[in-house]
Amino acid sequence: MAIAYRQHIDDDTEFALWRIEEEADDLYKQLQLDDEEKAYVEKLSNGKRHLHWLGTRVLLRKMLHTDEYIDCKVDAHGKPYLVNLPYHISFSHSFDYAAVMISKTHKVGIDIEQIKQKVERIAGKFLRPDEMAFIDDAHKIEQLYVCWCAKEAIYKCNGEKEVSFADNIFLDPFSFNTRGELSARLHKNNINLDYVVSYMQYEDYMIGYVKGQM
Repeated sequence: MAIAYRQHIDDDTEFALWRIEEEADDLYKQLQLDDEEKAYVEKLSNGKRHLHWLGTRVLLRKMLHTDEYIDCKVDAHGKPYLVNLPYHISFSHSFDYAAVMISKTHKVGIDIEQIKQKVERIAGKFLRPDEMAFIDDAHKIEQLYVCWCAKEAIYKCNGEKEVSFADNIFLDPFSFNTRGELSARLHKNNINLDYVVSYMQYEDYMIGYVKGQM
């Protein structure tokens, strides 16, 4: 399967989606992995988690236009980074899709989620009452997913653990469209960061993506 969707955000930043239709072995053959990565893959059960790990790495290779080995590590906070290439990266996956965002100049964060009714049951765990107040009943489920994806993208962009979606990431009111932007802030202790998060609905998935500071 080729890249299903690709969007250039600026000269140095883009994201892409890969629809995972291959078997794990087909994805594995497209990768070059070191011994540590091979051992990690072998520990993954043959399910979606396995396919998602392989799919994001295949997509990253396609976006970087390389057949060479890519040294991709994960830091102490769980944020992926490239050891020898000048890109900030972010990974996400949901059901049949893998998503990757890259930038030479900015920290980035991306999240993709399949839209399901269950988000309504947990909305109070990641939104505050003032944020719940601007949710439009006509597009309630979709807008809740925008909020979740926006906060998740900011969390990944910031790249540090111990950040609460409800207590540390704040969304300004916005009206839902199938594609749009919203303003947000991350505030924790002495950290105060402003973000403009972009989002789009793709098939029955919601995607949120953001550029951070340089």
